[in-house]
Order: sequence, then structure tokens, then C-alpha cells
Amino acid sequence: MTINRRDLLAGASGAAAIAAGLARPARAAAPREGTAPTGVLPARGDFAIPEGTHYLNSAFIHPMPIAAADAVRHFLATRTFAEPRVRSGDSIAADVTAQFAALINARPEDISLVQSTSVAENLVVNGMGLPGSNATIVTDALHFDGSLVMYGELARRGLRVTLVRPRAWRIELDDIARALDRRTRLVALSLVSWYNGFQHDLAAVCDLAHAHGAHVYADIIQAAGTTPIDVQASGVDFCGCSSFKWLMGDFGVGFLYVRPGLLDTVIGRSQIGYMQADTTTHYLPTDPPADTPVTWTMHTDAAGHFEVGTYAQGAVNALSVSLPYLQRLGPANVEAYRQPLLRRLYEELPRRGWTPITPPETRSALASYTLAGAEARFGDRLKAASVAVSLYGDRMRVAPSVFNDMDDIDALLAALS
Repeated sequence: MTINRRDLLAGASGAAAIAAGLARPARAAAPREGTAPTGVLPARGDFAIPEGTHYLNSAFIHPMPIAAADAVRHFLATRTFAEPRVRSGDSIAADVTAQFAALINARPEDISLVQSTSVAENLVVNGMGLPGSNATIVTDALHFDGSLVMYGELARRGLRVTLVRPRAWRIELDDIARALDRRTRLVALSLVSWYNGFQHDLAAVCDLAHAHGAHVYADIIQAAGTTPIDVQASGVDFCGCSSFKWLMGDFGVGFLYVRPGLLDTVIGRSQIGYMQADTTTHYLPTDPPADTPVTWTMHTDAAGHFEVGTYAQGAVNALSVSLPYLQRLGPANVEAYRQPLLRRLYEELPRRGWTPITPPETRSALASYTLAGAEARFGDRLKAASVAVSLYGDRMRVAPSVFNDMDDIDALLAALS
């Protein structure tokens, strides 16, 4: 389905109307692998990707859909007073929170807006009171490198951190089990690894951790929007993500989910801000009397625990279109659509000397390969062919999305020949 920018009505309400039109339910059954429901995929016309460009790097930054970008442009017009604001930012944020909740099968009241994935994980760790405690955190070497920096620094300050290392580029459940002990409070992982696309069996990890009295945090930035996620079925306690990757939003806004029943029992407020409370002032003679200038009541939902201050409203406006668009496509459809593209790479690249470091059973959107001197040998060639992948040293990461097709894969293979 192609979004026509001429259909974007004036005002934020127009963006919401486009989003509502895109939000028709995806087909109930996931498509047969390698096929796409008519009108759902592929979706290149929904993105302003230049002709001849083969963008296979959506795990780095996902292109924003044209209609989502138009919603941001409208928001900017309201900021310059070139156009009036039709809806408040808070009402759009409430819609976006509900849309994300539906995407991962959560309740809106269990979702908080946050600035980034790293902020979400810090809020969990600090909200649980783990720094300075005698608890143990278990994490793994395929978790986000920024998170490993955080846990490494906390370990230097005395927190006990156990690192599970991969075998055959997988994190084995048995190795996680051996790392757990009676002091383990948190297991922290990436549902899909940024490095090689390895995907945890999240429900199995949660069952294991819960049996040992521990909780689970999942970084879902490389999964949300492109891989089916059901937080209720998995039993995950906390998960967080930014929106500029597979959610097709922008920098500055993400989400933190907390499983019902954990607020104020397992996790509390580590930061306090005005957005967490309803306030009443007592300055003027006409104000209700009180012994203090301000009285307040703290909100009890996830937003009331973690939304400290203002958020990036331009990014929220983008999500007001991109999240219903993703609902229309359906993560299961997206997952099935990319499998033939990734399988072709798995079959062809080893013949060219590349070694896969993504487990072949993985269905995530990321596929990584290694070859000595890869960046030096192929960086200029890929650039000349207008092929975009992540290429660092000896490692290449390929991440196709809904606008890619086999022509993009062929262009990559040709540039590497």
C-alpha cells in the first residue's frame, strides 16, 4: 500500500486520519514464507529512497515513511506558528503509547515514553535499586555494547555482574542457567542482538529467571516493529526501545514497558519530575489554601513513574503515523517477507569467502558475516554501487526492510563479487 502525500490533510488531525486509514487489520494468518499479501508488501513507494539506492542498513537507522515525515513537517509548521496546532502534543502522545502497546500486546498504562533505549535500561537498573546493592546482574556478550559499558562501570563500583559468553554465536539457555544464583535480581539481554541478529527465546529465559526469583529486562530495539513480540505471552518484566530503527520514528523518543504488578513493588521512581504528577498551586488568594506553594498527586501508571519531563514531540508526531502503518503491515508479515532475502545471502556469501556469524535458524532482520579486511576491501566498492550496509573492520551486517526486494540483494552480491 502506498501512502499518497496529497492525501495528508492539513493539521495534526490530518496525520491522524492518514494513520487511521493505514491501520486496517493485517491478514489474520501470517503469509507463506517468501510471499506477501497483496497490497501489504513490498512497500518501496511509501519511502523516499532515491532511485538506484540499495539501502540494506535499517538496523542502523530506518528510513521514515513519507507520511510520517509529513507529520513532522506539520509539527514544525506549528512551532513556527505558520499553522495552528489542531491537537495537543499530550493527546498525540497518548495515542502513540496506545499504538505501541498494541504492537507488543501490552496495556497502555504499562508503557512510559522515554528518551532512548539506554535511558529505559538505566531506569530499570536504578529503579530496582541495584547499584550499591549486594545483588547480581546476569547479562550476555551479545547484549548492546552501550549496556555492557554500563554494567562494566557498575561492576567497577562493586555491583556483581556475570557475563555469559556465546558459543557458536548463540547464547545458550543452559549457560544462562549456570550463571544464575540466589543473589541474581536481574537478567538483562537484547531480544535480538545488534551485533549478529541472534534472537533469544524470551519466554524460556523469563521462565528460567522467574524460577530463580529474578526479573528480566529485554532491549527490543532490533525487534519491535519487525519481529512479533507478545510481552504477555513471554512474561518479560521490562523492555525498552528507541523509535528511530524498526518503529520508523526518530531520535529522542522511545518506550519502556513494565509488567503489571511490578511498579512500587519491584521497581520504583529513581527520578522525579512534573510530568509524573497532577499539581495544584497555592499562590494567589483565589487559589485553594495550603501550607506549601504546590501540592500534588503522583500518577500510579508507568508514565507516572518514568516520564520526568518533556519529550521530543516531532518524533511523537512521526510515530502517530508510523506505528499504525506497522500495524497495517503486521510484524509477522514483515518477518516472513524478509526470509528469502536473508536466505539468499546465507547461500551465496559463503561461496564468496564470507563466514556467517548469525545462527541459520534466526528469523530476525539482521544477518552478519565476517571476512578479513572486509571494510578496506569492499567499502569503496559498495559506496560506488550505492549499496548501504553496516561495514566495520572484518564484519558486515545486512538488515533488509519492507521496501527491499531481491534486486537489492543482487546489487549487494554484485558489489562483493
